[in-house]
Amino acid sequence: MTDRREKHAALRTGPTADEVLLDKAEPVERPDAFRKTDPWRVLRIMGEFVEGFERLGDVKDAVTVIGSARVPATDPYYRAAIETARLLALAGFPILTGGGPGIMEAANRGASEAEGLSVGLTISIPDEEFDNPYISQDLHFYFHYFFMRKFWFVYLAKAVVLFPGGYGTLDELFEILTLVQTRKTRKRMPIVLFGTKYWDDVINFEALVKYGTISPGDLDLFHRTDSLDEAYDIITKGLTENALGSPGPAL
Repeated sequence: MTDRREKHAALRTGPTADEVLLDKAEPVERPDAFRKTDPWRVLRIMGEFVEGFERLGDVKDAVTVIGSARVPATDPYYRAAIETARLLALAGFPILTGGGPGIMEAANRGASEAEGLSVGLTISIPDEEFDNPYISQDLHFYFHYFFMRKFWFVYLAKAVVLFPGGYGTLDELFEILTLVQTRKTRKRMPIVLFGTKYWDDVINFEALVKYGTISPGDLDLFHRTDSLDEAYDIITKGLTENALGSPGPAL
């Protein structure tokens, strides 16, 4: 490891984030070296990739629900997420979330109450996110890498519902919109933003059109609503028209 750092010292003035980790890492021959050295991280990534294919083979036509981990159970959006997920699960659609508290817990709870498939993809971060008790047996995953978790959010989804949330929710929203806008995903996914005032306050989509950074038609890639019934109708209609004839995950 010392030789490696010396080899790259001439290319920069300070250590990278990985080097900070390497300074604390055990020698390569230790069993946990794959967690802390660059070459072995590839195997860890492959492990998260392969495990998903092995364990999620039965999840077809899922609806991914995304939103803040900080929303309390007394919040109206928490109740709305429960009911939205419950209705979709009753219609036979698996519900997929980030596996944590807040909106994620609410959506998994709604799916559980409907006795549907309830999938949770948890990320390992120091605080905030933890397991919720409403995930189906054997459908709870722990991810180290955000990009692997994002892959499964989109790969398994035939529709996406986004409730109010922070950086993580916005990150997922724009990544999904980019994939659909650029047609890097072949799926015509219904995308619903629940909570019109929140989304209009936080993101001025119309300004993007005004400044020419997106096309007017790009506003048609998603729907804003405050109605549970409308959200349900948009998703089920979109799935019926575009997705149910090709069951299973796809990009």
